[in-house]
Amino acid sequence: MAVVRDLRVLLGLRDFRRLLAVRLLSQLADGVYQVALATYVVFSPERQTTPAAIASAMAVLLLPYSLIGPFAGVLLDRWRRRQVLLYGNLLRAVLASGTALLIVAEVPDWLFYGSALSVTAVNRFVLAGLSAALPRVVDRDRLVMANSLSPTAGTLAATAGGGLAFALRLAGSDSDAVTVLLGAGIYLCAGLAALRMGRELLGPDPELVQPRLRAALASTAEGLAQGLIHLRERHLAARALAAMSLMRFCYGALTVMVLMLCRYAWSETESEGLALLGLAVAVSGAGFFAAAVVTPWAIDRLGKVSWLVPDVQLRWIVTCSAASAVLEPGLGLPFEPAPILVAAFLLGLATQGAKIATDTIVQEFVDDAYRGRIFSLYDMLFNVAFVAAAGVAALMLPPDGRSATLIVLIALLYAAVVAAGKPIRPNEGAVFHVKHSP
Repeated sequence: MAVVRDLRVLLGLRDFRRLLAVRLLSQLADGVYQVALATYVVFSPERQTTPAAIASAMAVLLLPYSLIGPFAGVLLDRWRRRQVLLYGNLLRAVLASGTALLIVAEVPDWLFYGSALSVTAVNRFVLAGLSAALPRVVDRDRLVMANSLSPTAGTLAATAGGGLAFALRLAGSDSDAVTVLLGAGIYLCAGLAALRMGRELLGPDPELVQPRLRAALASTAEGLAQGLIHLRERHLAARALAAMSLMRFCYGALTVMVLMLCRYAWSETESEGLALLGLAVAVSGAGFFAAAVVTPWAIDRLGKVSWLVPDVQLRWIVTCSAASAVLEPGLGLPFEPAPILVAAFLLGLATQGAKIATDTIVQEFVDDAYRGRIFSLYDMLFNVAFVAAAGVAALMLPPDGRSATLIVLIALLYAAVVAAGKPIRPNEGAVFHVKHSP
């Protein structure tokens, strides 16, 4: 297989291999730590789980990525990246150990969330540092290949870490603190693995560093503002981002509902609920994977159909939303495990399919000089929408998670995305265009 051959070539590069080892260990620990937090918040016998607690946990896990992300690069371009990977992972090992102690001590929630927030905030610097360091260990001809394989391997490692945390809990681990300590130990290994690389290997070059931190931060904020202005002039890209944010909101609200159903409505014990949640996550993940296979084929087919929405990518977003508006109440209102698991797969496919189309629209219709800033804004919208949905669900859901009102509201929001896909001028604001089959 071509992927195996490409990976063999990259693994022959010593420094790439060492950087990849740091990534795999870091993201393996991320998966363990984040699932441990989720199971502690949702499935601990000693805790009375509420939608508000779930919303708080999601905010802790996601908001640092959105709010810190655009500015993390400024600091990474001033610090030695090898040192960021070393001290960042060592710091996370210490902070995660502190989280484990707080779990054992049964401290107030605000203190627990503050500890978890500190770990996920450092995570943003480590992940950005891994990406920024990649061109220092791979030559230019292999960079695209490395950018494709390295993050994918990291995602698989995070998934494996989450599976390991689920398995420990289902195997009868008496305390979530034990799982969190396992994550801390893996963070420690990731930090020590960074020592295998030279101190100066990963850059940055001193002559390329902006001399004043304040000026660098100010220029980053100004760049994001300019990105918003540019987006206002690219109506199709702006519309796609708005649609994707709304669909992400719907998916977030339904995620909280499923968490509560697994915890209270569908199970008599915490272990049964945890097993059901693991199954729901796996089924939804299968939908995400299916979207990667189905979306190119579907867009090609839609390109041959004359329809009200001229852009074929936006047409696919509208199609995904229309299907979701119909399927979500039909499968969700019985509040039974089997149909909702089917919905988890289909909505995972629709949400990820729409995201693939949105990514393509942004790449096609946004000037290259602004594309990085728009994707930073995209990342912020994507995660903030999910957290906002958790907050709204927290206000609407009863303790057992059964809310017909929420199901109907989500269906109406999906329908609103369809209604917003009104005809627009073809190729509006395009920078370059992909030629579709007639």
